[in-house]
This record gives sequence, C-alpha cells and structure tokens, in this order.
Amino acid sequence: MLRTKRIYAEPSEDDGTRVLVDRLWPRGVSKEEANLDRWEKDLAPTNELRKWFGHDPERWEEFLRRYRAEVEGKEELLAQLRQEAGAGTVTLLYAAKDEEHNNAVALKRYIEEG
Repeated sequence: MLRTKRIYAEPSEDDGTRVLVDRLWPRGVSKEEANLDRWEKDLAPTNELRKWFGHDPERWEEFLRRYRAEVEGKEELLAQLRQEAGAGTVTLLYAAKDEEHNNAVALKRYIEEG
C-alpha cells in the first residue's frame, strides 16, 4: 500500500517504510525527527520543474504530465517502491503545505497507474 504524508507530521508505526521524495531537505527537520528509511532525491521533480510549478493548483495537470516524463526513465527506483508497497506500507514523504498538489501525490498516482 502506498500513502503520502507531510514530513512535518508525527512519524507513526503505520507509516511502514518512510521515503522522502523531495529534492531539497525539509527546513527545520533533523534527520532524527524525519525517521526516514531513505531519501529518494532522484524521484523528485527537477529544480526547473519544481520552480515552474510553484505549487500553483492551476498548473497541476501540466505538472503531472511533465513530472511523468521525468520519472519514466527511473524504472529501477519505481520498481523498488512498487515491490515494497506490494509487501507492506510505503509512505511517500513531502514538505509542501498543499496536501493535494505535490510531487508525492503525483508519484503515488504514477506508481499506482503503472
């Protein structure tokens, strides 16, 4: 099972494998507080795409299209997440305030559709 969660929310045993999928380390969060299993920077949007999107909901559909094009070549990382999600819970962590329009939500959708 795949879930998404803000990195600022309290870690929980229900999170299963905790994977940060942002390119930048979240402000104000120590590595201990993050309680990560790993940080997959390579699955985050490029800096160019991230800056273009700017978490603007009006750009969401285009962001999804562009982000999909970026992650399509990263099948090894995606396969690992699919395998882990098939065996248990994987929580994709993100720092964005918008809980509906962020790269973790986009990545979850991509993995579930693939």
